[in-house]
Amino acid sequence: MIDTGAREVATRMAEAAQTWLDSLDADQRRTAIGPRPGADGEAERTRWYYTPTDHGGLTFHRQRPAQHRLVMQLVASGLSEAGYNTVATVLGLENVLDHVEGFSVNWGRERTRDPAMYYLRVFGEPGGPQPWGWRFGGHHVSLNNLVVDGRVVATTPCFLGADPAVSPLLGREKLRPLGTAEDLARELVRSLRPESAARAVLLGRAPNDIVAGNSNRIDDRVVRRSDLWRPGRHTPDRAEHPVTGLDGANRQALALTPTPKGVPGAELDAAQRELLRALLGTYLDRVPNGVSPLPRYDDPTALDAVHLAWAGSTTAGEPHYYRLQGPRLLVEWTNIHRGVNHAHAVWRDPETDFGGDVLAAHHAAHHVP
Repeated sequence: MIDTGAREVATRMAEAAQTWLDSLDADQRRTAIGPRPGADGEAERTRWYYTPTDHGGLTFHRQRPAQHRLVMQLVASGLSEAGYNTVATVLGLENVLDHVEGFSVNWGRERTRDPAMYYLRVFGEPGGPQPWGWRFGGHHVSLNNLVVDGRVVATTPCFLGADPAVSPLLGREKLRPLGTAEDLARELVRSLRPESAARAVLLGRAPNDIVAGNSNRIDDRVVRRSDLWRPGRHTPDRAEHPVTGLDGANRQALALTPTPKGVPGAELDAAQRELLRALLGTYLDRVPNGVSPLPRYDDPTALDAVHLAWAGSTTAGEPHYYRLQGPRLLVEWTNIHRGVNHAHAVWRDPETDFGGDVLAAHHAAHHVP
């Protein structure tokens, strides 16, 4: 059933990608198309960002409105309805952020907070016999998809952010695109028994950003602030500082290790396990049912192996960080900046981000040069 779903999603992706490509002129295509996965362009395909930098590909600026619609059709093909709505909201938040900052931020381009500065690139030939993929990204969005042998085999890294994380709406309502991912995690950590909470909270202060940053492989290396920006596009303040702002013992406390830190699902009671699975859903349900790994956690053993770790305060409105880690799973969340109103939330698969292992196996089986 999962394999069937992965093929159906891949078919929709291929149709949408090819329709978009067919709408482009020669100049647009030169920017829109990258090397097929596994070719010499892998360094570019596996380079990803979540800052407002050049993500690589064709922006909305360089397309007609009809082509904008085709871009969003491709984006929708790789997301659930809720995932698509959230991504569309995050794009629109660029206008809200511009207003929050008094329409004053200037990084030397025509518009800094720009809802048209999102990039799409297709790698390889959609629907063809060889592996192909696509990437859509811009400020606070990075979607990375790979299709091998007619199946979607990778949907990570999958990053969403929100700045502001909370903004007012009419009728005293609030817009919180990622709010449930924050609320469920806080409810879960605050429900822990004291001895479990002491193990779950790794550090009393929160890091400045997700620990793995935009690394293309999950390991213990220090990601610098400059790594979050394509070279030559923007130089952030304190460019050589770690993105987390941590060093020494604090860095080690939050370092990513092969053996997960924190409290495992095996030690949670039934209600806490329900919270944990619901929290996983706020990340794994970003993609269609046919490719989401969430059903994997119907198996109690799989849920047992998911560890919750926290840093910072567990009080609402104060800086905090958490992660979920287990086999083929890393989720990271931060809400630190702009008065704790700027959230980052990423889902990754440490074994096959970008589909690297599946791609290698395909090439070995088919002897593709």
